[in-house]
Amino acid sequence: MERTGILSLIGNTPLLKLENFLPNKHFDLHVKLEMYNAGGSIKDRPAMKMIEDAFDRGIIKKGSTIVESSSGNTGIGLAMVCAYLGLKLICVVDGRCTTTNRRIIEAYGGEISMVTEPHPTKGFLGARWDRVQHLLDTIPGSFNCNQYKNLNNPLAHQQTFEEIIETLGKVPDYLFCATSTCGTLRGFSEYRTNNRLPTKIVAVDAIGSVLFGDSPKKRLIPGHGSAAPMPLYYKGLEDRHILVSDLDCVVGCRRLIRSEGLFVGGSSGAIMSGITKLKETIPQGATCVAIVCDRGERYLNTVYNNEWVMEHFGEVTHLWSGKSATLTPEPPLEKLAS
Repeated sequence: MERTGILSLIGNTPLLKLENFLPNKHFDLHVKLEMYNAGGSIKDRPAMKMIEDAFDRGIIKKGSTIVESSSGNTGIGLAMVCAYLGLKLICVVDGRCTTTNRRIIEAYGGEISMVTEPHPTKGFLGARWDRVQHLLDTIPGSFNCNQYKNLNNPLAHQQTFEEIIETLGKVPDYLFCATSTCGTLRGFSEYRTNNRLPTKIVAVDAIGSVLFGDSPKKRLIPGHGSAAPMPLYYKGLEDRHILVSDLDCVVGCRRLIRSEGLFVGGSSGAIMSGITKLKETIPQGATCVAIVCDRGERYLNTVYNNEWVMEHFGEVTHLWSGKSATLTPEPPLEKLAS
């Protein structure tokens, strides 16, 4: 399939060197600005790749119905692609998908199917999977991209790694990415392995996500972490992982917008807090790249809403507004990489 029109604006996003986020740092820190994809997030890449593959194999055609579970960004990416290609989209979400994201999906012409009760053991994600299966069983000819299992998800992110190397003019020493479906993590890791690159990959996950063995807990930031194991993940994709809290996500976002003027989403704040925790253990002169997944506008009712922050965390503005603000440091990368 030829990528024309709006689809031609997926990929080739900017890479920006940060100057102010970590004063007196001893390494270079760059961010891959995935919010510059046409639909506003990194999820545009797998959304396009999955639909493209299904078209090329004759599984779908113009007028087909796509059914997908999403916490927001994949749904938006698919809604944009479906609008351009003349496909119908039904996006299965739960209450953590923000009103803003639901309205964006609907603006593109997508339909929202809301899950209100969690699965007994797999949480809201499991309940969304069940709803998807029900819709597939009842809508003739419908197709599920299944971002949780579809290998086109990680394949789409191999291009992201290529872009980083091309823009930097060299291979980065460290690459930091958030986890949910683990598509980005797997894509980066397999590209590194296939090309025998020395880059260390750090996966930033949510406290309360089960991906790396933590016990499930309530989480507030959508699109980061998972309530169930991900089929795309296998042990060894990452050199190490780090768990961050919902508050860390908020702090990372607020610090980044105050220091660099970058208005980013919750999982990007998680990554920036993860780097802050690890900063003393990153080697002198290293080149680090962090993936900024989406825009901050989608989090105006949560991460950037002072009342919401106060309700969930209390008075915490000192964590991003004062020079004395600190995060708990983590053990050295080298000690935990094995």
